[in-house]
Amino acid sequence: MPDTPYRAMRRTKIVSTLGPATADHATIRALAVAGVDVFRLNFSHGTHEDHAARHAVIRDVEAELGRPIGILADVQGPKLRVGSFANGRVQLTPGAPFRLDLDPAPGNEKRVSLPHPEIIAAAQLGSTLLLDDGKLALRVSERGPDFLLTEVVVGGPLSDHKGVNVPDVVLPIPALTDKDRADMAFALDLGIEYVGLSFVQRAADVREARALAGGRAWIMTKLEKPQAMDNLHEIIALSDAVMVARGDLGVELPPERVPLAQKRIIRIARQLGRPVVVATQMLESMVHAPTPTRAEASDVATAVFDGADAVMLSAETAVGAYPREAVAIMDRIVRRVEEDEVWRRQMETSSPEPDHAIAGAIAAATRQVAATIDAAAIVAFTLSGRTALRIARERPSCPILGLTPTDESARRLAVAWGVQAISVGQETPVHTVESVVDQALAVAKGDGYGVAGDAVVIVAGLPFGVAGSTNTLRVATLT
Repeated sequence: MPDTPYRAMRRTKIVSTLGPATADHATIRALAVAGVDVFRLNFSHGTHEDHAARHAVIRDVEAELGRPIGILADVQGPKLRVGSFANGRVQLTPGAPFRLDLDPAPGNEKRVSLPHPEIIAAAQLGSTLLLDDGKLALRVSERGPDFLLTEVVVGGPLSDHKGVNVPDVVLPIPALTDKDRADMAFALDLGIEYVGLSFVQRAADVREARALAGGRAWIMTKLEKPQAMDNLHEIIALSDAVMVARGDLGVELPPERVPLAQKRIIRIARQLGRPVVVATQMLESMVHAPTPTRAEASDVATAVFDGADAVMLSAETAVGAYPREAVAIMDRIVRRVEEDEVWRRQMETSSPEPDHAIAGAIAAATRQVAATIDAAAIVAFTLSGRTALRIARERPSCPILGLTPTDESARRLAVAWGVQAISVGQETPVHTVESVVDQALAVAKGDGYGVAGDAVVIVAGLPFGVAGSTNTLRVATLT
């Protein structure tokens, strides 16, 4: 791909995780040129200084390429782990008893420390505990105030500080730890667009994060706990965006249920007009190989067919040997799917019912008008980004230009399906319908979205400059 400013005609966006393999300016720039719309900073790894340096590089690259780039600060969430072993590692045998307790002494083949009294308090007889990303399974056979006696269901090697998952119990722990709060405050001060909220179980977890963010960033809720699936509609409604975090979700749910959970999340997010990112192991083999497997290519294509707003690369670009190649092939897969007529028809027929609000009715009408007149583009004037999201929910066949007065709003729209966000600044504010039309036509033509004679559908709100006032639809012609 040529090293030039990149205007994505691709509707589905690409999120890329940065890490040791992608820390320098040249590599981050190459990823952006290859097609990355949003960069993810994973606060489970690295220092604040590491993340600040990458943030600065992204902003430099953004200025060089002349298009908004979003940044996602993904906080770690509560990590539940066993303690250590006297010899660093033990072998658990199926059918054998194994004790988990609060004693910090190094463990052995019979017991180990579980320094999480909340798990011991919440577990019931018959509860399942999964260790080491689900490789081992224990069933609770007896419980006391400071211990759980379990039977090994699935055995194998267990070493120091491996993770613990409790899929069938709602744990009385917040989604944000003290570390997360410190990381979140740091990221907000940097000026990021989204906070990735990990291990959400309840709507209250999202409310807490929103209160801490104070409107300075959008909350992207990561759906990776079975308990969240029980409260899915309310959790998504409270979120600004969501992520199908299939790694941990696949540990706590049986594998056969993960694809159905993914489709359900995408469907509800689309219905509610929330951008949804499909993540984890999409091109996992490219951590070590220059090309993906055919199954991985199909996995990416399936997410695009399902209507995801974005697809994400994790280890592939954070620690992989072929980060740019991973972005490039993901871009190619997405573009090829979006050229398919079946995909186009599926987007049209899957359009959700309009919500019963003026802005929702305007958005639905915008898609219908644009399709009827074969518009070159839809131009949405949006203060907060919500108008552009409403139109993206409708999945129109033409590009959506989201014109916003601030860089912050433009960057937040980097994750939204089909939206090419443009920060027009506040130096030349629009106050009349005529000035709105003039600016919309100038931007559409200047950025190459149409030629003389092409129709453009324009959406705005009266009075201008008031968030949430979308109530005006106009059609104009490029000259």
